[in-house]
Amino acid sequence: MTAQTNDDHLHADTSMGAVTLRVGDLESMSGYYAAAFAMVPLEERTRGREVHRVLGRGSTPLVRLVHTPDLPTADPRGAGLFHTAFLFDDAAALAATVYRAAQDPRSRFAGSADHLVSEAFYFTDPEGNGVELYTDRARDQWVLRDGQIEMATLALDPNDYLRQHLTQDALDAGATRAGAVGHVHLQVGDVDVARAFYVDALGFEATQATYPGALFAAAGGYHHHVAMNSWNSRGAGPRAAALGLGDVSVTVPGRDDLDALIARLRARGIAHDADGRSVRVTDPWGTQVTVALPDLSPDELLAR
Repeated sequence: MTAQTNDDHLHADTSMGAVTLRVGDLESMSGYYAAAFAMVPLEERTRGREVHRVLGRGSTPLVRLVHTPDLPTADPRGAGLFHTAFLFDDAAALAATVYRAAQDPRSRFAGSADHLVSEAFYFTDPEGNGVELYTDRARDQWVLRDGQIEMATLALDPNDYLRQHLTQDALDAGATRAGAVGHVHLQVGDVDVARAFYVDALGFEATQATYPGALFAAAGGYHHHVAMNSWNSRGAGPRAAALGLGDVSVTVPGRDDLDALIARLRARGIAHDADGRSVRVTDPWGTQVTVALPDLSPDELLAR
C-alpha cells in the first residue's frame, strides 16, 4: 500500500467527482446549467430510452444529466440530494458564477452564508435540485476545536460580495475558469445509519458532528466532502425511482485505495461491484456511490 493509504480511511487525496441527476427536461436543464453556472456539454450517449449528457468546465465533468421524463418528482421529505456544491478557485470565479445564476430567471436564490471555512451561495435549479456555489478559505484559517473543524452559518451579503469581487474578466472567461465538485450534501433517514455507511464503511472521517441532525465527513482533513442531514427527511426509507439524485462519485488516487475499500465492505457484508478501476456500492437509501481511479473521461463516465 502507498504511504497514505489506510485500512480504515480514504486516502488524503480523495476528491469528489461528477454528480448524476435524473431530469425530466434534458434540454431545459442543460441550458440552465450552461447559462447559470457556465458549464459546457462534454459528452453525450443514448442508453436505451435514456439520454445521458455530461457537462463541466474545461475538461472536468461536474454533472451528468440523465433524461428520464417518465419518473415522478422526488419527495422533498425523502432521502436524496440536499445540494451539490461546486467549488471555485477564487472569489472572482465564484462571483462571476453567482452573478450568472442570479441573472437567470429560472434560478431560485436560496441564501448565502459565511461558514468560517468557506463562503457560499445557494440556488435551486428548475427541477428542485439544490446547488451550492462556494470558495474555501485558506486551511491555515480553519479552526480545529476538540478534534472537529469549526463551522458556522454567518451572514454574507451577496450584493456586497459581488461589488467586491465581480470582474468582467471572470465573466468573460466563463467555462474556462476551473470548477470542481467540492462536496455533496445528502438528505438521509438516520444520521447514525449514514455514519455507519459513509464513515465506517466507505472510509470518510467525521469532521463535524455537533450540529443536531447532521454529520459532516471528509478525507485528508478537508472540512467536508460529504454531509448527511435528516432535517427534512427523518425516518425516510429507501428511495423509489424519481427525478433528482442519481448517484455520487468519489475519486481515489490508486488501486490500493480501492482494495482497502473492498476489504472494509467485505468485512461489513456490504454488497458491491468492482471492475479494477472502480467500486460501486449502494447506500441504505438507494443512492449508488462509485469510487473510482482518477482521470475518468466523460465517455467513461457515461459508460457506467
